[in-house]
Amino acid sequence: MTSSNGNNFNMGRGLTLILALLVALILGGNGLVIYQFKRAQLQTDRLTGVSQQLIAVLRLQESLRSFHQQLNELAQSKDAHRLVTEAEPLRAALQKQTQQTRSTLAYLPPGFRVDPAFLTALDTIEVTLPFQLDDIAALAGTGDWEVVRIRLDSELKRIEGTTSDHVQSIDRQLDEELPRAVANMKNVQREIFLVVPMTAISTVLVAAFFGWAIARRILELRLEERVSERTRIARALHDTLLQSFHGLMLHLQVVDDLLPSGEAREKLEQTLELADRAIAEGRDAVYDLRSSATTTNDLSQAVRALCDELATPDAAAFQLMVDGPPRDLHPIIRDEVYRIAREALRNAFSHARARHIEAELIYAERMFRLRIRDDGKGIEPAMLEEGRAGHYGLPGMRERARQIGAEFTIWSRLGTGSEIELSIPGSIAYRTLPRRRFRRLRKKVG
Repeated sequence: MTSSNGNNFNMGRGLTLILALLVALILGGNGLVIYQFKRAQLQTDRLTGVSQQLIAVLRLQESLRSFHQQLNELAQSKDAHRLVTEAEPLRAALQKQTQQTRSTLAYLPPGFRVDPAFLTALDTIEVTLPFQLDDIAALAGTGDWEVVRIRLDSELKRIEGTTSDHVQSIDRQLDEELPRAVANMKNVQREIFLVVPMTAISTVLVAAFFGWAIARRILELRLEERVSERTRIARALHDTLLQSFHGLMLHLQVVDDLLPSGEAREKLEQTLELADRAIAEGRDAVYDLRSSATTTNDLSQAVRALCDELATPDAAAFQLMVDGPPRDLHPIIRDEVYRIAREALRNAFSHARARHIEAELIYAERMFRLRIRDDGKGIEPAMLEEGRAGHYGLPGMRERARQIGAEFTIWSRLGTGSEIELSIPGSIAYRTLPRRRFRRLRKKVG
């Protein structure tokens, strides 16, 4: 019997593509979520940058107005000394506010552009305004206060106008950006609500798929272990028990040659014949352990040959049906199915007193089934559960089914015949997984 190898664990092209698709959905879903969060972050950064710029410009605008108002009050006092003395701290405070504004603009999000006209206004406050204040102070020393007032209004209102224009520009920008940001955030929210469940479902399916694959591989390893164990037992029987029987037979043959003709010698020769048959049966059992129960991968052909062997001239009519395209079964599964079929058919031909016996092999995509039914005398309820005393046919079939992960069911009533059904999941029964759906095909054999 051949053991299972790595090829039996081949998932097949279809399931491999499904697994790849699920993994791609997970990776794509996670990537899309990250992309959507990145979009939301960029939108938020942009709104934050506009808001920060607006706050900084408003503070500078307020400082300019306060600076202009206080200088006007000093000019109205017509006190040149006071104007020179108090204008310098006011200018220093405005200079500090200007530097804070420039610092805020420097830390705006990358790619955020500031109006060049506003940057020019900042340069004017920091560089040009001190010289202009010196000229205004010199005019105040001459007592020409009307010219001083005109110069103050001329220089400061120009800067204030630039700042005011920039505030309006930022305000318009906010009016445009805010609805767009709200709409984008809603889109991001909808897409995330769609992607996250899909990713979660795909993750669960991948986990279930790998769980199924691992369980299937464990079953294959168990089947391989059974093959190895059967081979070990066969080797041990051949090397120990059968060899010992052969040695014993040689000794008994010597004794038979030494005995004179008579009743004792006849009895010994009869015993030797029984021992020969026992050795032959033991040799057959060893061969059965070391080789497959069938000489062909075609289970229907093996069942047909078995029925030809069991049939007698007055035996029941037999019919074998195959439903679906025949497929290769795992060697261990095939052997156990064959042995269960052999036991059920032997019972039907030998004990059921049936007129018709049917066997059906069903090669479904997800399940393999064996059904055997007859119209014989049926089985007593007590025998259905425990079998006949000293006979292990029914318990043996149940044990074989349980060992290969199959479901074994038997129905019978006295006078109405019997039916057995063996069901094995396709992932266990078949050597390879189906690559495509086949059209169901039903045919009769023999």
